[in-house]
Amino acid sequence: MTPGKAYLNTEEIRPLAERSDLMGVWLVAHCWGTIALAVALFGLWSNPLTFVLAVIVIGSRQLGLAILMHEAAHNALFRNRRLNDLVGEWLCGRPILAELAAYRHYHLTHHRFTQTDKDPDLVLSSKFPTSHASMKRKFARDLTGRTGIKQLTGQILMSFRLAGDDEAIKAAASDFAQSFKAPQLWKSLPVFLAVALAMSLAGDWWWGLAFWILPYLTWFQFVLRIRNIAEHGATEQSEDPFRNVRTTLAGPIARLLVAPYWVNYHLEHHMIMHVPCYNLPRMHALLLDKGLGGRMKTAPSYGAALREAGWRSA
Repeated sequence: MTPGKAYLNTEEIRPLAERSDLMGVWLVAHCWGTIALAVALFGLWSNPLTFVLAVIVIGSRQLGLAILMHEAAHNALFRNRRLNDLVGEWLCGRPILAELAAYRHYHLTHHRFTQTDKDPDLVLSSKFPTSHASMKRKFARDLTGRTGIKQLTGQILMSFRLAGDDEAIKAAASDFAQSFKAPQLWKSLPVFLAVALAMSLAGDWWWGLAFWILPYLTWFQFVLRIRNIAEHGATEQSEDPFRNVRTTLAGPIARLLVAPYWVNYHLEHHMIMHVPCYNLPRMHALLLDKGLGGRMKTAPSYGAALREAGWRSA
């Protein structure tokens, strides 16, 4: 589960794996602060442009919360395990209807069996490369809310079916975790709705619907799909840690709208999964310094990664 040990020695890994509580606080504060600023921007200059911008930015930060929960799943958000799990659960996971424990169990299985028949994520990546028309349909469903509504409806129905059935809940946990969904919705739904309510209380009655639920059902689903495609779509189904995962280079705009908190350095994350996200660029540079760049599967942009997966001219 730590293939990077074959290429980096202990002295190189130790500083990369060092966690910082201050950085953990900053990342969570930055994510929620960006959400608040997006809403405030619309409050100050209410027009269609700032509305759309707020929905997009907030949707990207909902992905940011998912990424920070992912950090907590690897015990990389805070040094203290209790604080790591508390913040990862209640400030990162629950607000987006996710559940840390279910996600952690599923995600560690993904790391153990990456791009093999036992990988629970293989169902997502094995669909690529696909056709331009297929990707266009997927993106349309995401951006119009059909994907989000379908998944939320399924989550609600499954929660009713699983009520009181602990074995069924455990069996379903992996399927939900693939898309950051809590198998027991009722534990997370109050937190999700509380965020929407806080936005409505801060502005108008419809703000919670517009700036929390709408981004969740649309842009969050869209960038979540892009993230999944870029990380493992159209990569080798093999155990080669340089070819079964992709790192995608991202500029400032991509980091704001699509790839928050260094999530684009996914090959490096798979090399040593407990390295905090903010140290992944350093690991990337170190691997390049060792002359391993030619072996690494990378894309110069998210557009390039999507083209590899099938987003070509029709």
